[in-house]
Amino acid sequence: MSLDLAATISQIDQVSQSLVKDRSDRQRRLRGLLEAAAEISPQQAMERTREAGVPFLAAQVVDALLDSIPPPAAPPDWTALSVDGSHIDVDRHLPVPCYLINLGGCEITYGSGAEARFFSRPHLAAQPEELYLRSAEEPNVEEAVTGNLLGMYRTVRELSVLLEETRHCPASQPVLALVDGTLVMWGLAGRAYPEFVRRHIIEEGLLEALRGFQDLAREGKVTLAAYVSLPRTTEVVNAIRRCLCSHNLESCQRACSNRRSDLEPCSQANDFLDRDILGDALLPYHRSPVYRTLSSVPRDLYGPGQQVYFYYLNAGEEIARIEVPEWVAMDEALLAQSHSLIVEQCRRGQGYPVVITEAHEQAVITGRDRQLFREMVSQTLERQGLPSYTSQKERSKQRPWV
Repeated sequence: MSLDLAATISQIDQVSQSLVKDRSDRQRRLRGLLEAAAEISPQQAMERTREAGVPFLAAQVVDALLDSIPPPAAPPDWTALSVDGSHIDVDRHLPVPCYLINLGGCEITYGSGAEARFFSRPHLAAQPEELYLRSAEEPNVEEAVTGNLLGMYRTVRELSVLLEETRHCPASQPVLALVDGTLVMWGLAGRAYPEFVRRHIIEEGLLEALRGFQDLAREGKVTLAAYVSLPRTTEVVNAIRRCLCSHNLESCQRACSNRRSDLEPCSQANDFLDRDILGDALLPYHRSPVYRTLSSVPRDLYGPGQQVYFYYLNAGEEIARIEVPEWVAMDEALLAQSHSLIVEQCRRGQGYPVVITEAHEQAVITGRDRQLFREMVSQTLERQGLPSYTSQKERSKQRPWV
């Protein structure tokens, strides 16, 4: 029996009525929180958000807690490029263990030499050295590249290919290298991955790419940024909460979680996202101050000089989170360039960066593509005289009895 839509609609209606009832109270609390945040001095914000031991992830304030900073004017000639990825995970129902990563890219040059270039690069991995990560110290210890780990590996490949493409851009004009998503490998947070896996993903993958971009930035006007659409993070809200808190650390650890607090005045921040706060604080195309994320992943694994900083941008249609490496955040020219060029991308893309949209179009693997891939694998094996099979469970899905 399929989903009972009538019962589901009734439940959705009940939830929506509850949200309408709570809306006016939520707006009142939001105004109060913003008013309280406006009273916090930059010095107080920087001091309070440097303190360790709080049981929630709060951003570290770099210069100000809240502000609305206008974008600089964009240069007449500049280039934007992005690489996005999609993948088909290892499927035990397929007759051969393999995964497919498809990387798509877009490069657009604006101004006197305007042009656009697109590409798509599929890669099928079926060899043991690609299907498993192995420890150099203990060859019998391995980790299958699948699920969450495959997603992180794909992210590293996206950055590596973006770096390759950026190296071919002319050094005479500003370049914006933009990735879709985050620079924080959240999948490594709190997970028991072995050291050799973290080393492969972070040191040999992510950090190698970030250092490559940093070298390009020293040679020319290259800035790297990650665009997070519709973010659900609460690091700025938690920074405000930390600044308002009048309780000792022991009380905080007992009464607070990452999402809410049972204590006043900290509870003013309950249930708000960063985009709720910044949606009222930022004018169109303005950005917030820069913050540093204190997530354990970059803090413990990325090392000095490659920490992750971020700001929020009113992109016209949404509040986006823009993440940049430390060397961009600490360079006023590169930071301003990231702001102005991302704004230009959003203006041209009806509220979302054009190059990310186009890179996604080159990278996407549709449902039909996935089905064809499965059929192609089976047919190719049969042509080579190799056994092609699948599980009875998979056959039952394709040919239901009723």
